[in-house]
Amino acid sequence: MNGKSILVTGGTGSFGKQFCATILKHYKPKRLIIYSRDEFKQSEMAKEEVFQRTCMRFFLGDVRDAQRLQRAMNDVDIVVHAAALKQVPAAEYNPHEFIKTNIDGAVNVVEAALNTGVEKVVALSTDKAVNPINLYGATKLCSDKVFIAANSYSGSKNTRFSVVRYGNVIGSRGSVIPLFLEQKKKGALSITDSRMTRFFISLDEGVDFVIQCLESMVGGELFVPKISSCYILDIAKAIAPDSKIHEIGIRPGEKVHEVLIPRDESYITLEFGNHYLIQPIIKNWENGKHSSKGKPCSPDFAYSSNENQDWLSCEQLKPICRKVAKELAFEVDF
Repeated sequence: MNGKSILVTGGTGSFGKQFCATILKHYKPKRLIIYSRDEFKQSEMAKEEVFQRTCMRFFLGDVRDAQRLQRAMNDVDIVVHAAALKQVPAAEYNPHEFIKTNIDGAVNVVEAALNTGVEKVVALSTDKAVNPINLYGATKLCSDKVFIAANSYSGSKNTRFSVVRYGNVIGSRGSVIPLFLEQKKKGALSITDSRMTRFFISLDEGVDFVIQCLESMVGGELFVPKISSCYILDIAKAIAPDSKIHEIGIRPGEKVHEVLIPRDESYITLEFGNHYLIQPIIKNWENGKHSSKGKPCSPDFAYSSNENQDWLSCEQLKPICRKVAKELAFEVDF
């Protein structure tokens, strides 16, 4: 990262801000460019002391705008694509908007990176993209395919594209922990299904993993970190052990359990120390770079939140939820 020009789409979001803060702490980039469409969020971010550096740039623009995106990528070495519309219910009601941002935006990022000669592009994905049953997941699956296939088009320009896929980020906007903290004030929490499990990763872990992938990628990989699972019911009990819990039923487009790697892709999946790597079906990459080091997964392997080997108990969740509560200025009494 030292001496490199780095652009982060959706840079004012939870991930983007943490990623930039981490880069500034550990590296010396030539330029660190925030590319996003919200001028207020950019102005607020620019006021924070950690971002008051001469290398920082704040570039207003939307990933839907191909021309503006290409302008922003001039002389950029590394792109982290974190911009997306993410709310599952909103996607069901506004499919056109999600397609424009999550799919058309992905195509625009690829085209701009190829046209300007960016060295490396990493796109963030989600467990919702695996065997999707909602529109948000479907758009992210399309986005993943766009980025992996882009390696076929780079030719002599040596632009390389990879994807990082992980689960829910603990305490991020729209996540269940802030919701339960708010509901606790009224003495009653609502969960959709008591059987429900989810993958969880902290913001710091997500950022560190993306940086690791940027350093090791050769192009065409889909990286999946090894992370913990938990029952949503255990989160509710950790936050509000004395509150009533109402089961309201699964919402449209929601799964009881999430999957990060389906059995259908086990035959192209390699296991490493702290992550898995799904190889591209199109053999246009340097296969030997990874296959000689990774361990092939068994044909019946699947990485799902309910079959995970790493679980967070109710007691382990309490300090995590306390940390989130303090960061969000909620009263901590559990």
